[in-house]
Amino acid sequence: MNDSGSKGISYTAGFFMAICFTIAGTFLASMLAVSIWPLLTGRGMSSFAEDMLNPAYSGSAKIIQSIMAVVGFLLPAFTTAAMLNRYPARLMGFTPAQGTVKQLGLVIGIMLLGLAVSGSLGYLSHQLPLPASWTNYFTTLETKYNQQVAGIIGLNSFSDYLFSLVVMAFLPALCEEALFRGVFQNFLSRSTRNPWLAIIVVSLIFSVVHLSGFGFLSRLFLGIVLGAIYHYTGRLWLAVLAHFINNAIALTALYYYKTSGKDLTAALNETEGSYWGLLAIPAIVILFILLQKARPEQPKQQSDLLDF
Repeated sequence: MNDSGSKGISYTAGFFMAICFTIAGTFLASMLAVSIWPLLTGRGMSSFAEDMLNPAYSGSAKIIQSIMAVVGFLLPAFTTAAMLNRYPARLMGFTPAQGTVKQLGLVIGIMLLGLAVSGSLGYLSHQLPLPASWTNYFTTLETKYNQQVAGIIGLNSFSDYLFSLVVMAFLPALCEEALFRGVFQNFLSRSTRNPWLAIIVVSLIFSVVHLSGFGFLSRLFLGIVLGAIYHYTGRLWLAVLAHFINNAIALTALYYYKTSGKDLTAALNETEGSYWGLLAIPAIVILFILLQKARPEQPKQQSDLLDF
């Protein structure tokens, strides 16, 4: 591979550097949160965990979430890419948003069908005959997570909904895709020359870090879909768009529940569903085949960077 901007550091080293930078970034983000929270709310850190669940502080909580995403994910991703290459954005796949209309349509179709599969996998997770200790632990994790989400997103007005689309839907999509696909999957794929090994491994990491037992299979599937979109297009912005679609639809559904007078925590804790969504898997495979064929030709210098 001829990477014209390479600084001579291997992608294997870059992969582990990214892990170290992410740990450091998460620690730095936590320190910033500790410093900023009292300034935003006038509240001490002794009540931080409780206040994060309080919708009265949802605006401040969104700012903290933004800091965690940018400093914990986006900054480590760009830092690592910049250490490996003089053109970090291009290395990660942040090429100009040119692509084809066909690619865009296929990605949207894949994600819409993927939501049906993800929902069925979530339902399946609740039907698995898990040990009672696992079920109790997963339920506790899910309850705490849903309470936090309900407290942070607020959704008390349409303007709050629009702000949440940026902070809770777009920003996590951008920051997570930059790190998990643009760096972790990208570097692991280049170092092993096995794109699907990289997709599976990074998708497992992606699902684990979300700390959701019942949501593990759904997020694993989402990670694989996003990884495949990145692999077959070479354009990170398409993976960001797909991730944003997933987040935005979930957020819009919650806004609908809230405006209908339904409790957000109750809506998040719902476990109803079916297996019908799994029938969308063959259609998703077909769309991915079409997506692979729809990838436009790249200039030689750029294709070298995207050939993974």
